[in-house]
Amino acid sequence: MARKQQFKRKKNTINGWLVLDKPYGITSNEALGKIKRIFSPQKVGHAGTLDPRASGLLPVAFGEATKTVPFVMDGRKVYRFEVTWGAETNTDDTEGEVVATSDVRPDADSIKAVLPEFVGEIMQVPPKFSAIKVAGERAYDLARDGEEVELEARPIDMHRLDLVECPDENRAVFEAECGKGTYVRALARDIGRRLGTRGHVTELRRLLVGPFGEEDLIKLDEILQMAEELVEGAGVDDLVEEFVLPVREAMDELVEVTVSDDDAAKIKKGMAVLLRGRDAPLNCDVAFASHASVPVAIGAIEKGRFQPSRVFHL
Repeated sequence: MARKQQFKRKKNTINGWLVLDKPYGITSNEALGKIKRIFSPQKVGHAGTLDPRASGLLPVAFGEATKTVPFVMDGRKVYRFEVTWGAETNTDDTEGEVVATSDVRPDADSIKAVLPEFVGEIMQVPPKFSAIKVAGERAYDLARDGEEVELEARPIDMHRLDLVECPDENRAVFEAECGKGTYVRALARDIGRRLGTRGHVTELRRLLVGPFGEEDLIKLDEILQMAEELVEGAGVDDLVEEFVLPVREAMDELVEVTVSDDDAAKIKKGMAVLLRGRDAPLNCDVAFASHASVPVAIGAIEKGRFQPSRVFHL
């Protein structure tokens, strides 16, 4: 009997960023899987996981953009979240079991009065149900197995924390601008305790990650609808043109140096080049070189020489 021939779907060469508005109720990897089935890219990844019970900004990197993921993940993040007072859960959100309750309901003035204590560099104990590793195991795996998990406090940067509204006496809505490694669930827990009550997150939405904000968001349904209108195996270029941002969008905060055609060719071979021009920086830990507005490489500048560490193939 002849073996049935297996056909692999053609992978598309795509480079750039898609700023996905992840819907509530699915994991980040499930959302990424849907994007992979639509675009069939050669390479894809995302910058910063969102919980299934959270919605909002999930940056998706295609191709050469995956080399810039660390710069996006290290950027600031903005979250809008709702805290419900009166109960603390073991997961610090709606998924867990209630472990403590309180009849205290803080008013807006009381809440505003304590928020400055949570701004700046502060110490935060991550939730027991988190991805942090303890003796090689994920904390949430240990917690789910019933083991007692003790996590140490870690420094985090809270740049801004505002009270947006109090819809009723049981709920408060906040907006936080924070650095890498911040747990909003832990923030809600700690604010509740500081106010003499208990609290947990009941809604969470991410509004900004690094250079990407609300104005860049694309709903998954919008992508799915457009994809359905395309002929099978064709039209991916239309999707890319409509939804995918250039690779360089992720490097807005990096120092950029423009190089000549000859120097760009050398950099692509991994060679260091001497930067020309009166305003060329002498030293910089992280910068990127570009030619004709197209990124050539990421690297460091030392004594006026650019040394590439990651070369782009664009």
